[in-house]
Amino acid sequence: MFESRTEAGRRLAARLMSFAAEKPVVYALPRGGVPVAAEVAAALGAPLDLIFVRKIGAPSQPELALGALVEGAESVVVWNEDIVRQAGVTKTDRETLAALARAEIGRRRAVLARSLQQISAKDRTAIVIDDGIATGATARAAVRALRKTGARRVILAVPVSPRETAERMRREADVFICLEAPADFSGVGGFYADFTQVPDDEVVRILRHFDQRPAGG
Repeated sequence: MFESRTEAGRRLAARLMSFAAEKPVVYALPRGGVPVAAEVAAALGAPLDLIFVRKIGAPSQPELALGALVEGAESVVVWNEDIVRQAGVTKTDRETLAALARAEIGRRRAVLARSLQQISAKDRTAIVIDDGIATGATARAAVRALRKTGARRVILAVPVSPRETAERMRREADVFICLEAPADFSGVGGFYADFTQVPDDEVVRILRHFDQRPAGG
């Protein structure tokens, strides 16, 4: 059980200190991952950025995940090619769906990041942080996107994950760190004493603090 996202971040930071010498970039999945990532970035003396992931659903079946658009310093679409073929999605359809996802992420970034300088992961160690993962779909898309943009190494670090998902994530990321991986998992929130929603203004406050620091720390 974690008291809060902040406390979880401090515990996670202790496990990640060995990576400080690599001068990593810490990427938070908003909004819940931001307070966790802030503690990690502060402890490692690393810059903090957001990485947005938006599922791309099939036009006739929005819950069917064709892929995901990931927006960090660069925009990358990760497609589930088997599902795309089965759904009969054309190249034009892909472009349209990706544009819609990009526009939605743009709206979220306008609210949360505003003037935040986006930091490229190219040739650097990237650490992806969330407050926990369930299926791992969002985290998986973020990891793959950062690898596509040229990250030297991608580390995925979370306080909690179901054991089955954790096993998959160890094959997905170059390094996967998870503080708790129970077999009995009912949801991320069940492992926090305080799991209240992180408001937009709290995210903005945290980002402004890091945006005022020199690049790289």
